[in-house]
Amino acid sequence: MLKFDDFPLSRVPADRKASFLSVAIVHMGMITALDQFMMGAVLGNSMTLSAALVAIAAGGLLFGLVTWGLGLAGMREGISGSLLARWCGFGRNGSVLIGLVVAVSLLGWFGVQNAIFARSLNAALHGRPGFPLAASASGLFLTFLVAFGFRALKIAARIAVPLFVSLIAFISYHTLKDHTITEILLMPPTGHRLSISAGTTIVVGGAIVASLITPDLTRYSRNSRQVFGITLLTVVSGEVVVNGLAILISRVSGTSDIVAIMSQGAGNIGLLIVVFSTLRINDINLYSSTLGIANVVEGLTGIRLRYTPTTIVIGILGTTLSVLGILDMFVDFLTLLGVIFPPVIGVMLMDYYVLKTHRETLRESNTRNTLPDFTPDTGWMAIIASLAGCVVGLEYTRGVPAINSIAVACIVYIMESWLWKACNKRQRLSRLPD
Repeated sequence: MLKFDDFPLSRVPADRKASFLSVAIVHMGMITALDQFMMGAVLGNSMTLSAALVAIAAGGLLFGLVTWGLGLAGMREGISGSLLARWCGFGRNGSVLIGLVVAVSLLGWFGVQNAIFARSLNAALHGRPGFPLAASASGLFLTFLVAFGFRALKIAARIAVPLFVSLIAFISYHTLKDHTITEILLMPPTGHRLSISAGTTIVVGGAIVASLITPDLTRYSRNSRQVFGITLLTVVSGEVVVNGLAILISRVSGTSDIVAIMSQGAGNIGLLIVVFSTLRINDINLYSSTLGIANVVEGLTGIRLRYTPTTIVIGILGTTLSVLGILDMFVDFLTLLGVIFPPVIGVMLMDYYVLKTHRETLRESNTRNTLPDFTPDTGWMAIIASLAGCVVGLEYTRGVPAINSIAVACIVYIMESWLWKACNKRQRLSRLPD
């Protein structure tokens, strides 16, 4: 079984590599979950069926390509995504900033999932506690479970996965059995309309964090074929199956509200399974966010935060986001993720596969199964290129924001690298004697 805290600052030894199935199941689990179903429901309720399928195809293709690229690099080098970023343009301090962005995004996901937990609880109790009280109680309850490491949480998580898969299968059958594809195709969307470009960016945003942490898993893979198979299975199971079913169900149900969908399809039992599913996802969100923030603070200041109080503070922040209505801004949240993370990944891929800035250093240290002796401090060119991609993705309205952001970041980074090499060459020539 994979342990994510193994070899956090070193390469994975050859004798600790895992089987294809072991890595694939964990990777698939990252996006074959409740949040992916939520995203599909939004697409189905806000787009025509053909437009939603195009958005899934385009977003899934982009997600698959960048995930495969980073996953392959992680397999070759045997190191995690945060370590890989140090020698893929960003340097030590730049990788710390990436860790901060990931931790904050996981905090946002905690708020979203807790809001679903609270709505399900409130619906099961027929609205008696009210959403603010339910969100506060559920968020604090989960925070203290994670903070004090109750083993019951792991047991709930193991139960939740098969239950959620069974629930989706049950609701899919009973909701869709009396409708043909032609009938569903002709159903008009009832929610706020989304364009194909916006839908594509939402698809990318819903899964892009998984791309960035893919090397954390594929460093355990044995060869490139395994990485390709893992990526393909994840795209098919998450983007095609889960999203596809969510789109069809939301169109027939006439809503993107997952609590309403689950309660209509399976009553209070469905709501209970949703509660368990949010527990399964949110313990990981809160735990990883806590570790990320702790690593960032230690990397920037040298101060070592204590795990328990840090978890409580972050959990309270995530709970506050729930009460303030982050679930109502779910589309905006996914759009933001779909613009922020692709530039970072694009820069890492350009540096590793095209510019190969530190490939020789990585190769030489890999033969010794150690990390490189030299670590760049701050990759300002990578940071500037990523920021440029983010700005264009947010401000430029034509095309697909996710694709715009990654393309601009890659172009800017390559141009910066060429200019830097040209300036260095000119300086060397100017020092030569006449």
